[in-house]
Amino acid sequence: MRTAPPVASVRMQCSVAAASVPRRLYGAEASPRTWAHNSATALSLAPGGASMEEQKESLQKIVTTLALKNEEIQNFICCMKQSLQNLEANSTRVQEDLESEFTSLHAVLDELKEGMVTRIKQERASRTYELQNQLSACTKALESSEELLELANQTLCSTETDGFSQAAKDIKDSVTMAPAFRLSLKAKASDNMSHLMVDFTQEREMLQAIKFLPVPPTPEIQASECQVCDNSITVVWTLPEPDSKIDHYDLEYRRINHEGPPRAREDYPWMVVEGIKESEFTLTGLRFDTRYMTFRVKACNKAVAGEFSELVTLETHAFVFKLDSGSSHQNLKVEDLSVEWDSSGGKVPVQDIRKEKNRTNSPMHSPARSAMMSPKRAPSARVGRDRFTAESYTVLADTMIDAGQQYWEVKFDKESKAFAAGVALRSLGRFDQLGKSNASWCIHLNNWLQQSLTAKHNNKARTLDCPIPDRIGIYCNYEEGTLSFYNAKTKTLMHTFRTKFQQPVIPAFMVWNGSFSVQTGLQVPTIVQSGQKRNSNTSSSNASLT
Repeated sequence: MRTAPPVASVRMQCSVAAASVPRRLYGAEASPRTWAHNSATALSLAPGGASMEEQKESLQKIVTTLALKNEEIQNFICCMKQSLQNLEANSTRVQEDLESEFTSLHAVLDELKEGMVTRIKQERASRTYELQNQLSACTKALESSEELLELANQTLCSTETDGFSQAAKDIKDSVTMAPAFRLSLKAKASDNMSHLMVDFTQEREMLQAIKFLPVPPTPEIQASECQVCDNSITVVWTLPEPDSKIDHYDLEYRRINHEGPPRAREDYPWMVVEGIKESEFTLTGLRFDTRYMTFRVKACNKAVAGEFSELVTLETHAFVFKLDSGSSHQNLKVEDLSVEWDSSGGKVPVQDIRKEKNRTNSPMHSPARSAMMSPKRAPSARVGRDRFTAESYTVLADTMIDAGQQYWEVKFDKESKAFAAGVALRSLGRFDQLGKSNASWCIHLNNWLQQSLTAKHNNKARTLDCPIPDRIGIYCNYEEGTLSFYNAKTKTLMHTFRTKFQQPVIPAFMVWNGSFSVQTGLQVPTIVQSGQKRNSNTSSSNASLT
């Protein structure tokens, strides 16, 4: 798994226009006629006799609608401009690739032609040499034979008897040794060169059949079959028609925090999973620190990749929070989601105090107002006198729980002198230790003198007879008034508080001479949900602590 490269060619950061987004997910995809009708309807909601406030409210709806539509159009325009740029770049690239392929093909043909021409030249030279040598030898033999023939004729015509016998004998011996009678009158080389002829009919037909590579069909992600659970996402897709030549699929995904069409600039990059052989894939071990994740997939054969599917956006609801350093004890060094004991303590920097004073106290994203039952951000900071002090080595989260089921985990140093984790009301006093008042519920590890693990609430404690895990999972069901603690690795239940929360609660932690780190962005594990359902009708064995 790797991060997708920057926009260069086919792979585009903003390659999907608003039309690529499933209409069933985003209401902003209504037609202009529908949008205009809705706008007119909104205006008509304020009758002539309505008050100024009602008219302003109706007009504000129009303004909001216009602003959303303008933002949508701006994003679409940006995507179209990016598409034009990508089209120009991709066209140039494929044309260059085509020219390169033909140049390579020409080079192969030229090399083949040169080799075959050289072969013909070599064959011609070799045969020419053989025939010329044979021709030269025959010419010399003919000249010698003609001389002997002339001598024989002269001897035959002579009337002198003296010496005739000897002359005839000499001629006979010369004829016997003449080159003409030792020559082969069969050509040593043929003049036929038909074995070096060529017929490129088939090759020409093959070249004429050259065309652009077949592009694989575009997959379709089946949103109804995709599953999101246990911080894993299974994405399922199909092809509009079977294609036996598909070699693999490439899946891309990224986190987003908004609904609607893709924006010109997203906060997170595309992540890529390549070489998927099946028509589904499961991403595991994810941290859901955004509201949604969007997916697209493309099919690839041995040579080329097809188009990306339409975007499908899945909700990744999970409990996400940070630790509120403004509320922490002076001896706790808070960094993001990690806390370390600092015996030297320290004063809060002036700039931090000013920053905390300037923060708003208005809650955001309340689950009571949200259909998704999301926790809401707590009013931030306990600065100065509100900071935990004395022996309350406590730090709170910055997000309240006032609805739904939430889950988070905490990993702690088992050698810590003391450690506690649970939830607390915002009314928890600055001197209050976790579990020692009716405003907090926790599991407490004590390593002072002897090791013990207890469940604490309202200054009552119950010793837990279970191994001390390295990581604790905490489950809170606000409506049911359930707070459960699990061995995060084995999901074994350690303890459950059953109560009735009268006001929102906040994740709370305590450490003395030790450290811990919190993991958020987790969904409630399926095994935890199943266990809670089985135990929902049973009475709590911890009633004395609730």
